[in-house]
Amino acid sequence: MSHQPALAVVVPPHDEEAHLAATVEAARTVPGIDLVVVVDDGSSDATAAVARAPGARIARHGRRWGKAAAMETGADLVARADRDDGRRAPRALLLLDADLGSSAATAAPLAVPVLDGRADMTIALLQPSARPGGGHGFVVGLARRGTEDRTGWRPSQPLSGQRCLTRAAFERLRPLARRRPALRLLR
Repeated sequence: MSHQPALAVVVPPHDEEAHLAATVEAARTVPGIDLVVVVDDGSSDATAAVARAPGARIARHGRRWGKAAAMETGADLVARADRDDGRRAPRALLLLDADLGSSAATAAPLAVPVLDGRADMTIALLQPSARPGGGHGFVVGLARRGTEDRTGWRPSQPLSGQRCLTRAAFERLRPLARRRPALRLLR
């Protein structure tokens, strides 16, 4: 039975076969990672097969339910693994986008304050984007204002896909999605 803080990665891809293997391989190098879960959200490409090669546990949605539903499915799979492993303390969750490739390894600093008990959640700051929508759009502003209204804190990038959080913090945020399918494990 493990009592050390541990970390699980959850990756919610849709049609990301081109980047996913490198993302999973890089995520596995983050200190504390002992489980990588990929939830294929109804992909039409070889996303699930690509994730299998670097050793991820895989669940698959039969159709696209959305990123939020895939993250919840991934968290449920981690909770199942925690029970199966007889863990006294649940793994923290490191949520990563599938298209990070080798840069997924740079997510390691997000985990430190969470695993040390200094933060319930950390969110990555993204580099400025040359593409439209890089942090100033309507939805980003709405998320920023909503977070500030509820917590008094004004995040600079509330929608970053890279974040680490305790299991308790994740459960307080639920539901992320209105509906989602039952957990279906492929591997």
